[in-house]
Amino acid sequence: MSCYNMKRMINFLRVAAKGATLSFIAVASCLPAGCTGHAATQQAAGMSESSYDNPQNKAMNQKTIYLAGGCFWGTEHFLKLVPGVIATEVGYANSIVPNPSYKEVCTGRTDAAETVKVVYDADSVSLPFLLGLYFKTIDPTSLNRQGNDRGTQYRTGIYYTDPADKPVVDEALHELSLKYLDPIEVESMPLKNFYQAEDYHQDYLDNNPGGYCHLDPSLFALARNARDNSKKPAEKEPRFVKKSKEELKKELTPIQYEVTQNAATERPYTNEYNDEYRKGIYVDITTGEPLFLSTDKFESGCGWPAFSKPIDKSLLEEVNDTSHSLERTEVRSKLGDAHLGHVFPDGPRDKGGLRYCINSASLRFIPESDMDTEGYAEWLPLLK
Repeated sequence: MSCYNMKRMINFLRVAAKGATLSFIAVASCLPAGCTGHAATQQAAGMSESSYDNPQNKAMNQKTIYLAGGCFWGTEHFLKLVPGVIATEVGYANSIVPNPSYKEVCTGRTDAAETVKVVYDADSVSLPFLLGLYFKTIDPTSLNRQGNDRGTQYRTGIYYTDPADKPVVDEALHELSLKYLDPIEVESMPLKNFYQAEDYHQDYLDNNPGGYCHLDPSLFALARNARDNSKKPAEKEPRFVKKSKEELKKELTPIQYEVTQNAATERPYTNEYNDEYRKGIYVDITTGEPLFLSTDKFESGCGWPAFSKPIDKSLLEEVNDTSHSLERTEVRSKLGDAHLGHVFPDGPRDKGGLRYCINSASLRFIPESDMDTEGYAEWLPLLK
């Protein structure tokens, strides 16, 4: 037995030792060839909406979405931490076998996907925001595999019961596809059915803090601190604002002004952040708005800071650039309308395949140790 499967066996025995009514024979029988994962009982039950039926929830604008992201232990734990999520439950979606057990799902013959039912308050968190967080937990280009888990039951998918959710999901997947060169393998369809998983699968990581999880633990901090700003009242004074050219000419150095306002290019290799490797955040020098993370910076050999992606693609504007008899894609900050650099399709494939080649002069680097005092504490979880 591999160390990976042994770890899962140990996790199961922890549950059994707490009173689960399974024999050792049942433990062994639930691990058919090719099925790496959680042990199973024969219990299966349909999902009941009454599980979340209480006066407090009735007062909310309650909606439901079903998300499959590989092993449902970690996916559920991540989603239940998101502010605005009312409740979660793990189960098997779109099964061709009624009421399947986990043992049956592991065979791959039920066509079921390990899925998390997410009930959320739509007045506190929007579906696009939830999907954006969910996308951070998966490799959307991987088919029937997430982390160490392989099989059709570990495929990714978004299943909805409200037809009004379809265009929202379609748009989210379209935006996601723009960040990758490889095709997106996330299913999107109306939910056919959902069967509640066995009791010991529910809230698994709460009950087994040391249990197996395919997600990076830093994602849990991200979920816990996530806030959907679209659901908050607008601030009286915007935090980041575009400044006039007159103001910028007084505040910026000559090279910073020429790069951001006149699309100049600084010298390669000798610029300020080409050799910067500390953890921290890179903000627009003209507005202070966060644009890139040190965790997405890589050495490309081009002589300028290179990033595999921005913090959020909506913060940038891409413009066709035919200057110098070249065909390139210019990158500008959307709020500040500042020239940053260019984006090329020759970045690391395992990071999305893009290389954002950015002038140091268009950025200001804030080390992790200074982010709190400088007002960027809410971005700290992204660096974990």
